[in-house]
Parts: sequence; structure tokens; C-alpha cells
Amino acid sequence: MIKELALLFCGLSFLVGCVALGVDTEEMGEGFASLSPSEPKKGEVHVVAYDPVKACNGTTLFADLHPGQSPRIVEVDMAGAVVWEFVVPPALSRFRDPGFDVEALPSGNVLFVLPGNGIYEVNRDGRIVWKHLDPEVSHDADRLSSGNTLYVYGDNDDVDDLHVKEIDAFGKLVWSWSAGPAFDVDSYIGIDDGGWTHVNAVTRLENGNTLVNLRNFDLTVEVSPSGEVVWSMDWTTLFDRTPERGTYGPHEPEILPDDRLLICLQWDSPYQVVEIDRTTGDFIWSYFRDGLRTTRDADRLPNGNTLIVGVLQSSEDSVIFEITPDGEVVWELKLTDVPVGRRPGWFYKAQRICRAE
Repeated sequence: MIKELALLFCGLSFLVGCVALGVDTEEMGEGFASLSPSEPKKGEVHVVAYDPVKACNGTTLFADLHPGQSPRIVEVDMAGAVVWEFVVPPALSRFRDPGFDVEALPSGNVLFVLPGNGIYEVNRDGRIVWKHLDPEVSHDADRLSSGNTLYVYGDNDDVDDLHVKEIDAFGKLVWSWSAGPAFDVDSYIGIDDGGWTHVNAVTRLENGNTLVNLRNFDLTVEVSPSGEVVWSMDWTTLFDRTPERGTYGPHEPEILPDDRLLICLQWDSPYQVVEIDRTTGDFIWSYFRDGLRTTRDADRLPNGNTLIVGVLQSSEDSVIFEITPDGEVVWELKLTDVPVGRRPGWFYKAQRICRAE
């Protein structure tokens, strides 16, 4: 009975929110809402689909990088209403490419990367409370449980660069890793596509090793504290087809329970999101959506759903959407009337902050 009352409250709350936002509730099917906000303005984010029963309810945090305004960090509720935002100061607004990583910290503060400039931590009052300036930062930064910060450099990098750095709270370098010693070999020499490796993600594992994603090499590797590569996955070996571009462009690997790994494959893969068993290399789960391109982030949510960031090719819309394990879309947010053209999208990554049931 308690569960039924909770679901009823959730549904009623959603309907009230829809009315407040001008959503046409007559378009809703049973248990599912197809949202059509009243004339959303150009550059606004709006939710076009939401199933309050099947979705992992909470808020969604992401960076909005579309042109015509300063980059901003946005947090929206399930109906798409902005509940918090931070606008990057104008003097720093040019530092938005090739990706703008945003991470909610346990304190409630937000950690974010300005590529080519530095890493910043901002509180909910919009005050920058910590920063580390480094022109060799791009794509990804994680705050570790120790208080240190781990980050990557993969935008226009070369063989002599440090591709992963770990700093303490005072900005002192305490650990680093370069791909050069392991990969300066014939099969990788001469690669240049936004840099040599275009490293775009890093994760510190529970065993103390570090997971690093080398996009241009189609590799995800695990390196020990001494820098030795102790595990690797060549994503071109996963399918019986050769990518036309020469790479699948892997993005944002995420370690799941039981040593499984979830990853986005951006270009010529038959699937946009893939899950494997790291121990055996076996293929476990995949997702394909017709016309979805440049998927650069996929997160497994506490309820088993997956949150994905990409671009819809037919309309060039930047989208963030949530799917069930069966691939049913249960929540979707779009950016209004700002097509990306050939660019990878105005959304880079997204984080769902799920509320406790």
C-alpha cells in the first residue's frame, strides 16, 4: 500500500509540474508522458518524454555549451525545469572545447573542467572555492576519496606529454602517467586526430590501478601505480567488422559491479553503448538507437537504467536520455532549435543525481 501511495504521489507531483510548465498532459499515455512544452524558446532545454514510474527520479547535471551564450552548468528536475545553474565567467567562456566535464561532489559542490585552462570547484552559491590552473587539461577530472584530483590531457597531445596527472589539494603533482613508453611503437606512430592519443577519460579503481581511455588507439587500458599496462581492451576486436574511420572512438568507460565495463562507441560500431565482462572479454549488453551519433557518455543508474548523451542525426538535436535495460526511452531532454551540424554536440556528459525512494 505504501508503494502504491508513493507512486500515486509521484504521478500527481509530475502532473502538477507539467501544468506549471505548460505541458500538454492530454498527450500522456498510461504510465508514460510525452512532453510538449508550450513553444520552448531557442536555446532552452526541454523534456520531451518522461515515465515517472520507470525512470530513476532525481535531478540531472550537465554542461550546456551551445553558442550564443556563456557556457553554463545546469541542473534540471525531471520535468526539465532548471533548479540550479552556474554561468562560467565571460573571461573564461572560450575554454569549452573539446568537452566540459561536470561532477557533483559528496559535499554538494560541483567540480568542472575548463579544457585548456584548469579545474574548478564551485559551491551552490556560485562561489569558486578551489581551482587548479593547467593548460594541459581536457575532457575529464575526478575528485578522489583522498581529496586528490585525477585528470587527463588528450587534446592536441603528443608522445612526450603526461596524459594523466594526480594532484593533491594544493596542486602538487603526486602521480602521473604517459602513454609514450608503452605506445611509442610502429602501430601507433604518426596518429594525429585532435592529438596523438586523444585520451578522454580516467578512473581510479578500487585496487589502486587507473583506467585510462585512449580514443585514437581504440584502447581502454588499466595501468598500475608504477605505470605498467596490466589490462587492455582493443574495441575494434569486439565485432566482426572494420570501422570505416579506422576507430570506434571509445568514450567514458565506467566500471560496473562484477568487473563489468560500460562504454560509448562513437562512430562505426554497430552499437552506441556496449557492456562487457572485463575478466573474460565477453559481450554482455548493448544498445542501438537509429540515427543516434556522437555518443560520448553513458552512466548506469541505481535502478539498472542507463543515461546516455548524444546527438540525433535527423534533427542534429543534442539529447540526454534514459533507457531501461530493454532499450525503452523513459526520459529524454533536448536542446531547442540549436542544431550541432558536424560538431559532436552541445552536451558532453550528464550525471543523474537520483533521489532515495
